[in-house]
Amino acid sequence: MRVLIADDHELLRDTLVLYLNSESEIETVAVGTLDEAHARISADDPYDLVLLDYNMPGMDGLSGLTRTLEMEGGQRVALISGEAKRDIAEQALEAGAAGFVPKTLSAKSMINAVRFMAMGEQYAPLDFMTAPDDSPSNPLADKLSSRELDVLKGLTEGKSNKEIARDLDVTEPTVKLHMKTLFRKVDATNRTQAALIAREAGLF
Repeated sequence: MRVLIADDHELLRDTLVLYLNSESEIETVAVGTLDEAHARISADDPYDLVLLDYNMPGMDGLSGLTRTLEMEGGQRVALISGEAKRDIAEQALEAGAAGFVPKTLSAKSMINAVRFMAMGEQYAPLDFMTAPDDSPSNPLADKLSSRELDVLKGLTEGKSNKEIARDLDVTEPTVKLHMKTLFRKVDATNRTQAALIAREAGLF
């Protein structure tokens, strides 16, 4: 069984490889970006399963998943994530993903999930998909789009526009546009004030 793992967090990626390599019949290849994953899919023998990290560079939300599914080879593609919510998992499954795998799964559950998906089944942990949405409703968060929240998170971490753009795999002008709209929505006049408002609201 051949599995391609694409995740930009080296420690998490190495841990996942360690989990899977503990099983003699699973052969893994690991890369850190979507472009690298696409290059391996194009060049290598077919993979039984491709695991894509939802937040890595190049993914651009679910479009990275869709583009990978559309590549020649008919590979089964699943999302892995430590942050994505249930609605993202549901959208991924509807788009044709082989499954959605939270990074919080135990080693045994992760291995079983990979086997299950590689055999042609669709996987999502029942407890994750049926759990009530326990993310507290935050009045400030409710005002913002998911991308604006990503930009605001970058601001609270003291990142520059260039760093935020790189993290989100978008252009700096796009970041500035998101910033302009989120400033208006949170009633801030500059990035420092926006970061303070976010912290005071307990957003991050």
